[in-house]
Amino acid sequence: MRLLLALRPLLAAKIVGRVGSVSRFPTKARFAPYTGTAPIEASSGNLVRHRLSRAGDRQLNAALHIVAVCQVRYGGEGGDFYRRKLAEGKSRREALRCLKRRLSDVVFPGQAVSTIPGSFPCKGAPP
Repeated sequence: MRLLLALRPLLAAKIVGRVGSVSRFPTKARFAPYTGTAPIEASSGNLVRHRLSRAGDRQLNAALHIVAVCQVRYGGEGGDFYRRKLAEGKSRREALRCLKRRLSDVVFPGQAVSTIPGSFPCKGAPP
């Protein structure tokens, strides 16, 4: 759960509220399309690319996007993951898509999201 830096109570409530019943998602792979973070292949010829899905719950995706951008901006595990993807040669958009998918896996029901008492500290973030 430390990966969820910058997760404030309102974002946590939005995520928990939009997810609803956790029994609907047996695996992380089934949860990702619901959040709109499952990649869609957009390849052409020998070039293999993936793009972000426009399907899924847009409000939940927006909440994950805010968390991802905050992590990139203020550091932490998510920022490290983002920079590692950039070093692998991914574009900024692709690296952010990978981070959002990783956050989706962390938020996956069965994790401790529903028990968030307050906000998580974010290294260097304003109060």
